Amino acid sequence: MTAIPDTEALPETATNARRVALIVAIAFFMQLLDSTIISTSLPQMGASFGVPAVAMSIGITVYMLTMAVFVPLSGWLADRFGARNIFLVAIALFTLASLACGFSGNLTQFVAARAVQGLGSALMTPVGRILVLRNASKSELLNATALITWSALFAPVVGPVLGGFITTYLSWHWNFFINIPLGLVGLALVARFIPGDREADPKPLDWPGFFLTSLGLACLLYGLERIAHPEDGMLPTVGLIAAGIVVGWLAVRHLRRAPHPLLDLSSFKVLTFAISTLAAGTIFRVAINATPFLLPLLFQVGFGLSPVDAGLMILAYFLGNLGMKTVTTPTLRRFGFRSVMVVNGIIASASIMACGAISPQTPQALVVALMLIAGLSRSMQFTALNTLAFADIDAAQRSSAATLSSMLQQVAMLFGVAVAAAVLNLSQIARAQPALDLVDFRIAFFVIGAIGL
Repeated sequence: MTAIPDTEALPETATNARRVALIVAIAFFMQLLDSTIISTSLPQMGASFGVPAVAMSIGITVYMLTMAVFVPLSGWLADRFGARNIFLVAIALFTLASLACGFSGNLTQFVAARAVQGLGSALMTPVGRILVLRNASKSELLNATALITWSALFAPVVGPVLGGFITTYLSWHWNFFINIPLGLVGLALVARFIPGDREADPKPLDWPGFFLTSLGLACLLYGLERIAHPEDGMLPTVGLIAAGIVVGWLAVRHLRRAPHPLLDLSSFKVLTFAISTLAAGTIFRVAINATPFLLPLLFQVGFGLSPVDAGLMILAYFLGNLGMKTVTTPTLRRFGFRSVMVVNGIIASASIMACGAISPQTPQALVVALMLIAGLSRSMQFTALNTLAFADIDAAQRSSAATLSSMLQQVAMLFGVAVAAAVLNLSQIARAQPALDLVDFRIAFFVIGAIGL
C-alpha cells in the first residue's frame, strides 16, 4: 500500500482516513497542551516542592532533551514493531507519566516523570503522522492534515489560559491529571479503530546514526532554549549550538553513506517536502511559533492587563484558528497551494507586524479584529505547509520523512521563541532600561513579521 496514491479515495477509505486523523489529533492535542500548560504553574509547583520557581525549569529542559534523544528513533521503531503498536505505547507512557507528575512529592520525582513523558512525546508525534500517511489517499491528505494541524494551532494558545485558570482555582496537579481521561480515550480509540501494520523487512538499527542524530539535536535544541535565558551566560549557549551544528553535520555525512541509515535523507530530494520543511517551511514556522509566545507578554507586560483579560484577548486569536478550518480545504483546492501560500503568507506576516502597532489606547474592537486575522492566516499557512510536505512522499520514505519533519518542527518552535526572546532582551539592553516596555514588543513583532515575509 502506498502512502498517498493518486487515485481518488473510496468512501469507506475516506471515512477511515478522517477517523484515524481525528484520533491522532486528540493525542497530539493532549501532548501539545501539556507542553504549554506547565509554564503557568511553575511558581506554585516550586512552592509545593520547596524550591525556587526558577529551579522548576529543569522539568521543561528534561522533557525537551528526552524528546530530542528519542525522536530520531521513532520511525525505525514504527517500521520494526508497527506504527499502531508504537503509538499505543507512546500514549500509555505519556498518560502514566502525567499521573506520576501530578502525584510527585518532590523535584526529583517530578523530573523523572517528565523524562518518561518526553519519551512518550518523542514517539507520539512522528508515529502519529506515519499512521495518517498510511491510511490517507492523496485526495484525502489535505482533509486529514487539516484535522491533525488544529491541535498544533490551538494548544499553544489555549494552554497558558487554561493552565492559569486551573492553577488559580484548582491546583497545579490538575494540569497533569487532565491528561488521564484524554489518554484513556485515545488508547481505546487507537485499539478499536486504527489498523495494525509493520514493514515486511525492517532494517537493522543504525546505532551510529542514532547516537549522532540524537546528540546533535539535543545540543542544538538545548542551546536554542538557553537563548531565552541570557542570565545563564552566553558562552555555554554558543558552545551548545556550535556543538549541535558540528555533530549534526557528522550525522548527515554518516546517514548519506550508511547502507541502512536510521533516517532516509532522500526525502529532501522531493521538492515539495524540502521547501515546506527544511527551507521556507522552517523559516515561516519560526514566525508562527514566536507569536503565541509574544502575545501573552504583550498584553500583560506591555498593556498591563491581568492574566484573565490577556487570556480573553488571545481567545480571539484562537477563534481565528478555529474559524479558518472550514474554508482551508476548499480554498486550497480552488486557488492552489502556490497562490494561497504566497498571498496568505503576506497577510500572516503583515498581521504579526501589526501586533507591534497596537497599544493600550487602541480600540478593543480593532485589537480583536487583528487577533482574528492573525489567527485565520496562521491556521491557513500551517495547514498548507503540513499538507504540502507529504504530498509527494512515497511509501518507502514516509517513516523517515515524518521523523525528519518532527525534528525540524521542534527546531523551528524553539528557534521562534529564542529569536523573540533575544530581540526583546537586546532591545531592552540597547535602551538601558531595567524592564521591558511597549517599544521592545514593537521591535520584536516587526522582526518576527519580517522573518515570515
